Amino acid sequence: MTVISGVGWMANSIIPFQGFEELQAAVDQLRAKISMLHLEHDELLHVECKNIETAYMLAIGGLEYKAYEIECAILRLKRKAELIQVKKNRQEKIVLSEIEERLNTEFAEYQARLNEQIEKMNEALERKRRIPLTREETREFKKLYRLIVRSLHPDINPDLDEAKRELFNNAVTAYKNGDIDGLRAISVIVTGQISPGEQSSPVSQLVKEKERLSKLQQVIGEKIEAIKAEYPYTMKSLLMDPEQAEARKAEIESKIEQLSSTLDAYRAKIEEMLG
Repeated sequence: MTVISGVGWMANSIIPFQGFEELQAAVDQLRAKISMLHLEHDELLHVECKNIETAYMLAIGGLEYKAYEIECAILRLKRKAELIQVKKNRQEKIVLSEIEERLNTEFAEYQARLNEQIEKMNEALERKRRIPLTREETREFKKLYRLIVRSLHPDINPDLDEAKRELFNNAVTAYKNGDIDGLRAISVIVTGQISPGEQSSPVSQLVKEKERLSKLQQVIGEKIEAIKAEYPYTMKSLLMDPEQAEARKAEIESKIEQLSSTLDAYRAKIEEMLG
């Protein structure tokens, strides 16, 4: 009678899941693709678009601000003339300080928009003054950020604790500011770490993770396309064509001239009304 060893039988009865390694490889590949997409997204949003906006503000943005400022002044004077006329029709005393206070309230939104444009101009000037990274530093900069994204981005590692999420936020801030030393310091912390997504997982979890990452890949791709369809990225082609840029500047300068004439006319009208 042949006796079958219990241990031997158990060992021979274990059949490895043939698709596990392929599934794990597919998940790892998706994480790598998503880390690259996040790098592309953040490079587009925080670097390329900022560079485009800086160039646009310095070349054309000042003229656009001037045109909008005159337009706001015209609207304000037009409204001022209306308020003065109401007082005259009612034979009421015209108190200019009261009218100006009312106009300040009514045109607060316009002033906020003007202030926003000034802030953009200041940001453009500040960015222009920054010392750019060398070619070697730029390569290192992107490599460090991709490493940090792979290890700390909440999309890739949804189970991160609060401290690591805050560390990632600091990395994003460093990336926005071109702070290579900041990224170097953070990369030292994450180097060699095993992110939650890279730990061994059951097959069922891998299947769910693959589905989640596949959807995420599509979402990030759509965000990238949306950025390319909006300002300031849409100004890239204009800035790359000197003739087109000069034509745009000439168009705005002509508009400013026309608006200035209209503004002078309203000023004269108000002086006449008060005279």
